[in-house]
Amino acid sequence: MTELAPALTPEVQPRRFTADEVQAMLEAGILHEDDPLELIDGQLVVMSPTNDPHIVCINRLNRLFVERTDPEIAVSVQNPVRIDEHNEPEPDAVLSTNLRGAPRPDDVLLLVEVADSTLAYDRDVKRPLYARAGIPEVWIVNLEAQQIEVHRDPDGDVYRTRHLVGLDDTVTPEQPASVSEIPVNAVLGDLPAPEDEGAAD
Repeated sequence: MTELAPALTPEVQPRRFTADEVQAMLEAGILHEDDPLELIDGQLVVMSPTNDPHIVCINRLNRLFVERTDPEIAVSVQNPVRIDEHNEPEPDAVLSTNLRGAPRPDDVLLLVEVADSTLAYDRDVKRPLYARAGIPEVWIVNLEAQQIEVHRDPDGDVYRTRHLVGLDDTVTPEQPASVSEIPVNAVLGDLPAPEDEGAAD
């Protein structure tokens, strides 16, 4: 009996978009500026819906950062960081020295992701992306565990320094110095319960 020859598996190459192409789609009306999308490795990724704890946490961070930074530091909330032509993530908060638009990695002092259902994605996909870009400090605010993961000293696609701070601790970014100590409880304490357990970010 003659055996069938194994089928050749074609190499499938996904179409990767550039930031300029995404901008062109926005201008053409194919995409809308309010669409919850971010560009990661050339793919348009749908961002998870935000719930009340997520919103309150971002509002608290924004207030704390604005109150403690001078006018030469931009506090950007849920806006793009232009890493390269295939990557424009939209972290929840960024402190940068760029006052004239979206920051690039060299402008970023501190980047913050607030995570619930997206925790694994923020750790496994976005954190390595930020490390490769040389962003010096990343916080992942873990809503469920009520902890902030502090990542510093990027080396390749990892951060060499990592530590956790909880509700009874304080957290201090390396830059800018004016921010100084932030009580974690001021960020994560007494958050509202999510209205819909299925809608979390």
